[in-house]
Amino acid sequence: MSYTDASRDTYGMYRKTGKGPGPHLMGAHTLLGEDVYNNKDEKLGDIKEFMLDMNTGNVAYAVLSFGGFLSVGEKLFAVPWQALKLDTVNKRFMLNMEKDQLKNAPGFDKDDWPDMADQTWASGIEAFYGTESGLSGTQVH
Repeated sequence: MSYTDASRDTYGMYRKTGKGPGPHLMGAHTLLGEDVYNNKDEKLGDIKEFMLDMNTGNVAYAVLSFGGFLSVGEKLFAVPWQALKLDTVNKRFMLNMEKDQLKNAPGFDKDDWPDMADQTWASGIEAFYGTESGLSGTQVH
């Protein structure tokens, strides 16, 4: 599904080409469900949620769903926002990670979310993805 899908563009922000907020400013709900691919053009999953850092107003994580079928057996991952790049040509997100690496990433079950505000947890996520989200004491840029 494309982030310009009319069913998700409830306010008509993307109807006119050359006008509107995107792709530099996007409505978060228009990005839910977007696919995430790696540099080998392998689908890694799709975006289920965005987690906002209420102290900075920035997106801290995108929650990525990987594996499973019809939400059964899927694993969720909090991917630091800085680790994702928006591919506006193919209308999807890119994550520089092999599928096998993602399988071994720190993840969680949809019924057992971690405390994402915990600095120890945030530091582990940042170390895994090689980013700094700002939740473990660093400032988001």
